Amino acid sequence: MGFIEDFFTYETPKSVVVKSWTVGIINRIMQLLIITYFIGWVFIHEKAYQTKETRIESTVITKVKGFGRSQLPNGLEKVMDVADYVIPPQGGNVFSIITATRITENQVQATCPEDPDNKELLCQTDAHCDDEMTHQVGSGIRTGRCVRFRKNVHTCEIKGWCPVELDETEKVQMTGAENFTIFIKNSIRFPLFNFSKGNMLPNITKDYIRSCSYHPETDLFCPIFRLRDIVALAGQDFRALTYKGGVIGIRIEWKCNLDLAAERCVPSYSFLRLDRVSQTNTVSQGYNFRHARFYRHPNGTEYRTLLKAYGIRIDIMVNGQAAKFDVIPTVINMVAAFTSIGLGAVVCDLILLNFIKGADKYKAKKFEEVGMDYDKQSKSTLSSIDLYRSKQTLSLSPDLSTNPSNSPCK
Repeated sequence: MGFIEDFFTYETPKSVVVKSWTVGIINRIMQLLIITYFIGWVFIHEKAYQTKETRIESTVITKVKGFGRSQLPNGLEKVMDVADYVIPPQGGNVFSIITATRITENQVQATCPEDPDNKELLCQTDAHCDDEMTHQVGSGIRTGRCVRFRKNVHTCEIKGWCPVELDETEKVQMTGAENFTIFIKNSIRFPLFNFSKGNMLPNITKDYIRSCSYHPETDLFCPIFRLRDIVALAGQDFRALTYKGGVIGIRIEWKCNLDLAAERCVPSYSFLRLDRVSQTNTVSQGYNFRHARFYRHPNGTEYRTLLKAYGIRIDIMVNGQAAKFDVIPTVINMVAAFTSIGLGAVVCDLILLNFIKGADKYKAKKFEEVGMDYDKQSKSTLSSIDLYRSKQTLSLSPDLSTNPSNSPCK
């Protein structure tokens, strides 16, 4: 019954005016801090009065220009253009610029010994080469024979493209890659607001494009980037990166306040090394991949040149946010602000009830309990008052009848 009585109780606020400098100052400071937070952070910094959209639709088109030089093993110099060192050539948001290659020429379908640098494929007898297995790290399918690679060195024989690629083959390094330029054309759209924009700003002309180069201080909006500048802004050493390879990210960020003019919605660029973790590994450092160029002899026999390419892979990432004034978030945050001001009263109550001298007196003034027999007592009191009034009326009636001179009607 006690639990039921406690459950079916009703509390109503009671205002108590406390004349205390200490509590009053604390109350006003709390209110000032809350108001400052909502005005300064919520409304001005976070712009909580706006509706925001981060679902950006984007497309990227790229073009690389420049010429490089490679010194071939036969002593000849080869001039390389975009078709030689850019893969894939479609001009998307992910592409590779080849800066070094390890070349294995004139490969044909045949059988040949494996690379002795692969210690698992060294052998002494055919028993070490199981013809039922395929070694995924090797260069082909094992035939089950142990053959001589060179004097005193035997390896398992494979069937595939021969001769196999050898790690001891010297890399062919390309020079001049630091002057390559990358043209980036980016178009974005925020579907919620049906707003579209591109990084080709209205003030960009043909003459400007021919001469400009992106710089983080002097030329923020030029869409042409020099490769050496990209690597430097990512905090990397260009020579080491071109030798072992790596992945560089170009981040294009759009932050558009659509309450302002559309011309103020402009992109910002940042650069970073995406495969930074690979620098700390002792195995598989950098970035490389293999591709081949196929040819055919006059007699119809196919052969190829295998290229193990090292280079810089460019990943272009686009993200952004658009915001515009909306009544609903404005009202919601204003209500939250007004409600939060009441936190000052909560803190002051805690101080008055627990830490201020005279807390019992304040507690007695703030909280007042009314028992369950309040209604009965009230009815009893009202009945007594009515009875008293009726008695007074009855006592006055005889006086009026016996003493007519006291009658007001006289």
